[in-house]
Amino acid sequence: MVSVLVLLAKSSVSVIALRAALGAAGAMIMPTTLSMIRTIFTDPSERSRALAVWSVVAGLGAIVGPLVGGGLLEFFSWHAAFLINVPFVLVAVVAGWKLLPEACNPKPPRWDLVATVLSIAGMVLFVWGIKNLAKKGLDHLGSWGLLVGGLALLVLFVLRCLTRDDPLLDVRLFRRKPFTAGTLAALMTSLAMAGVLLLVAQWLQTVANFTPIVAGVALLPMALGGLLTAPFAPGLAERIGARLVLAAGLATAGVGMLIIRLLGDLTSYWQFVVPLVLVGAGTGALAIASAIMMGSTPTEKAGSAAAIEEAMYDVGNVLGVAVLGSVAAALYRSDLDIGSFVAKGLDPNAASIANESLVGALSVADQAGLPELASRASDAFVDGLGQASLAGAILMGLSAALVFLLVPKGFDIARNNH
Repeated sequence: MVSVLVLLAKSSVSVIALRAALGAAGAMIMPTTLSMIRTIFTDPSERSRALAVWSVVAGLGAIVGPLVGGGLLEFFSWHAAFLINVPFVLVAVVAGWKLLPEACNPKPPRWDLVATVLSIAGMVLFVWGIKNLAKKGLDHLGSWGLLVGGLALLVLFVLRCLTRDDPLLDVRLFRRKPFTAGTLAALMTSLAMAGVLLLVAQWLQTVANFTPIVAGVALLPMALGGLLTAPFAPGLAERIGARLVLAAGLATAGVGMLIIRLLGDLTSYWQFVVPLVLVGAGTGALAIASAIMMGSTPTEKAGSAAAIEEAMYDVGNVLGVAVLGSVAAALYRSDLDIGSFVAKGLDPNAASIANESLVGALSVADQAGLPELASRASDAFVDGLGQASLAGAILMGLSAALVFLLVPKGFDIARNNH
């Protein structure tokens, strides 16, 4: 329904509103699928395999989606990127109606409007504060005010959930160490990947001059890595332990990101192939994180557990773009030193455009006949990408260590552990 409404969109504001509506709809779908897996597959061993399939399909969707979108934009209007959803949704609705059993909590919590407002407002202010700090500097008090205000609202959200008998989100589940470990793995992995992959995609389209569809194809090695590991992760976890498999997977993804940093001067796409395969192979183990979370949660709490897991992926994606993207942007501006070009006669308005992004800098350099600006901007962007990759590698290593510390050695995904 929302995708069809794009035909009536006449402004950027209406398109943004439709995207927000699609995001809200997606936020209802993904946790539901996870909670249904927890309910339908009562055998823990079967459940872990079902979660592995879920993880592979979700990972493929994340890669194939931009690829299909880029292909559509090559030949059709941008409306096609929305309308392509319609036939897939129709098939999913009919298949779900015919195949899926009813699965619901007999005593679902009441909708808490106050908690909803607190969570949304808190995240908006928090991310806004991070973006402002990167753009206006660490000495900008207004940005710190946004950041602190966002954190305060999020704390109030948690406190409200803790003091209600039927919370919007059952944060008490974090008292279980395995559940907390799986949650942290989901959050840190999505945070690291969202930031790094955003910058890699930008490099492919700006420095390597790939078209959107070719850039999408160029990211397929990551999907290949996930396909090679995710199907085998549950069986391996049953043999050597879920803790070891998940920690090793996270560490492998971290190594892939570290290689990007160690490469230094990025001049060819082929330099990214091995790191992308390693990242994909490592994140293929995230099915084990889902199995750990669901296996340590009572059936009646499956909905809350699934909502928390999906929220961690979504929050991680937002923070990855905001935090690592902002770090890379700050380094880009610092290395570019656009003031030196202004001193040589570059128009201040053009300098402002160049200072905002690599795309702007390359455009200004071409128009002003300044190859030195283009070269320095490309080098500055690569340095920002390298530092963001290093930060991602550190996050993945920290996540692996926390999983190893929090998940009991004897945790068995082939049985219920709650």
